[in-house]
Amino acid sequence: AFGTVIKCQAAVAWEPNVPMVIEEIEVAPPQKNEIRIKVIATGVCHSDLYHLFEGKHKDGFPAVLGHEGAGVVESVGPGVTEFKPGDKVIPLFVSQCKECRFCKSPKTNLCEKSWSTERYAQMSNTDTRFSCRGKPVLQFMGTSTFSEYTVLNQIAVAKIHDDAPLNRVCLLGCGISTGYGAAINTAKVEPGSVCAVFGMGAVGLAAVMGCKNAGASRIIAVDINEQKFEKAKVFGATDFVNPKAHKKPINEVLTDMTNGGVDYSLECVGNVAVMRSALESCVKGWGVSVLVGWTDLHDFSARPIQLIAGKTWKGSLFGGFKGKDSIPKLVLDYMAGRIKLEEFVTHTVSLEQINDAIQLMKTGGCIRTIVNVSK
Repeated sequence: AFGTVIKCQAAVAWEPNVPMVIEEIEVAPPQKNEIRIKVIATGVCHSDLYHLFEGKHKDGFPAVLGHEGAGVVESVGPGVTEFKPGDKVIPLFVSQCKECRFCKSPKTNLCEKSWSTERYAQMSNTDTRFSCRGKPVLQFMGTSTFSEYTVLNQIAVAKIHDDAPLNRVCLLGCGISTGYGAAINTAKVEPGSVCAVFGMGAVGLAAVMGCKNAGASRIIAVDINEQKFEKAKVFGATDFVNPKAHKKPINEVLTDMTNGGVDYSLECVGNVAVMRSALESCVKGWGVSVLVGWTDLHDFSARPIQLIAGKTWKGSLFGGFKGKDSIPKLVLDYMAGRIKLEEFVTHTVSLEQINDAIQLMKTGGCIRTIVNVSK
């Protein structure tokens, strides 16, 4: 019913470095311009792990994690016109207000109204619609898909096709869009080019898929876990390199393989040493290296000659996609067979098994685990 508090199950991260706890939480009704969403399915992304085990910012807890989800509108607050109960939606961790200077520019997908403008370290706003045992619980990345219900401002929700399978298109809420867009929007991979992708998790595999769809002639998959190479082949990788199998540094291995370096490299790990290797693997004159993996713990470094000699070092958030405009189109691309999603999914669990899903990702035992949040 409109305007009532909902009690539901959610995985609460009470503090860093500790497993999440399935709790009954209270979800307040949507306020002006807000939408309450029943979450049907969510992926588990490395940024969820990062917050819990690496970033560990004390002001970022307690929180409900999860930012790669899909669901159905349960109710809408005053002032919401573009959504109605029953609509299928994907929550967006990068909002699109369509009014700020970033939204009005075709050069970026950032939005000034996003949680991320001020609070990168905490990875959430202070404002929340969640409480548990009388305490406010933060909404991680503004989304919190590890809950049966969540509340978002309408600028951070994309309406998608009524026939979209939510347990697959949820992956477009982060990882797949991030990697795919990094290749096509940020690197702007050209037909016939040579690419290298570092890290064969879901984001890296999506980057491989982007390079392939952009017409790259060679796509070199780089990972220290050779078990990932079979998957990489499915997405279009042509060559496979394990840095640990070589005495030479990986950038020299790639330079030797490609007559001086690749045209495009994408770092999909979130490791500053790998970022440097990726830059150094690019050809001088026009090589482009893109930072895709999320980390905010260390400085990155390289010698100035790398850029003076004509290379470009850049990065993107959420693949450079403006969420409200692009995510519905990506859903249609999936439904038409133009992009793969099924092939990323290796495990499926219930919300009660969320800590198992986190463990699988920590050990590299999965590509993507889908959590069926609500029936």
